[in-house]
Amino acid sequence: MVYNSLFKNTFLFSILFIVACGKSPRPTAAPSIDTTQAKHIPLTAKNDKREIITGADNFEEYLPLLKDKKVGVVTNQTGIVHYIEGHTLGPNGKINADSEGLMSIVDFLIDNNINVVKIYAPEHGFRGTADAGELIKDGKDTKTGLPIISLYGDNKKPKPEQLDGIDILVFDLQDVGARFYTYISSLHYIMEACAEKNVPLMVLDRPNPNGGIVDGPILEKEHTSFIGMHSIPVLHGMTIGEYGKMINGEKWLKDSIQCNLTVIPCLNYKRSMFYHLPVKPSPNLPNDQAINLYASLCFFEGTNMSLGRGTDKQFQIYGSPDLPDTGFTFTPMPNEGAKEPPLKGKLCYGEDLSDAPKVKKLELKWLIKAYDATKDQAKFFTSFFTKLAGTKKLQEQIEGGMSEDDIRDTWKDGLSDFKKIRKKYLIYR
Repeated sequence: MVYNSLFKNTFLFSILFIVACGKSPRPTAAPSIDTTQAKHIPLTAKNDKREIITGADNFEEYLPLLKDKKVGVVTNQTGIVHYIEGHTLGPNGKINADSEGLMSIVDFLIDNNINVVKIYAPEHGFRGTADAGELIKDGKDTKTGLPIISLYGDNKKPKPEQLDGIDILVFDLQDVGARFYTYISSLHYIMEACAEKNVPLMVLDRPNPNGGIVDGPILEKEHTSFIGMHSIPVLHGMTIGEYGKMINGEKWLKDSIQCNLTVIPCLNYKRSMFYHLPVKPSPNLPNDQAINLYASLCFFEGTNMSLGRGTDKQFQIYGSPDLPDTGFTFTPMPNEGAKEPPLKGKLCYGEDLSDAPKVKKLELKWLIKAYDATKDQAKFFTSFFTKLAGTKKLQEQIEGGMSEDDIRDTWKDGLSDFKKIRKKYLIYR
């Protein structure tokens, strides 16, 4: 499914994709590109044995649209393409496993003679090693020599002059499906800047590892911030490409402007599929378990608890010195992605969820359990909690002793309304 409001070049495949305006694309062929001349041969739908092919790996769909254009790329370490070294095949025509690899979307585009002129880096930076919330400065990529423009701190939205010399902007980031994961906020600002500058935007779509879950309280507009920009639940259940379509279609950009948006779809993807991320989406989401628990445990960021920053089980444990001794302890210390972790050097009592069953909803049970067990409940919540929740009601409900089931009942109407809106923009059904 490709949403393409400006490009007149369309598809190599004969598949008809549903577009946001409800019209079918014209079945004209885009000009081809000879990828066999590249140093690294990209995997294709024919030789790729993986079940899911990401938008970035769906290169036959977008490389022709970038030919002879000056290209900017919004990406980080998650913007990757799978490739093989040459055409060496093993028995029965299968690709030799030793010949497969991963490369940055920036390197891949350059390798295929696409004129990349700028890199734009969101939170955590181009290489994805900075702490959450850490200031990222403009710089230069040591490998390619390309300028890197930071899209974090005071420059979350590209300035008009930072888009000078760009014919098209390519967006390739791995989202995890949570409202407070800031890549969708970066997408909003990038779409807005592109719309104002009349620069087309292409999103290379990627699966949502929590793609089947739509849950949580709806953000109230008075609590809008960079960790929650739209009136959506905590878990939105959309890919980042679908989410971009929603931003456009619902006219959430400033002054209701709309971006000239193209979404390059994943192939063979269904929302119910498990998707293993080949690289960490950020320093403190080290594995599939952390990504699955992220939305539920991130609420602890707005409390006096630790959720494992400064350990090797980030977003898989929680605890504090104020909880009773349960037999499980940990002590946060500085490490990658957490130079100054909360409760640094303090012995914390809590719970290890690293082997817990996968969650299929937004879980509140651990938050409620920790609140009930903490020694000084008046100090449990911080002002940041309301920003994370997107509403003051959740804190009030927990402090008032409401059960998880009763709290969830208060979300039903909001979730029902959101799902009706969401349905209009889904690519993968």
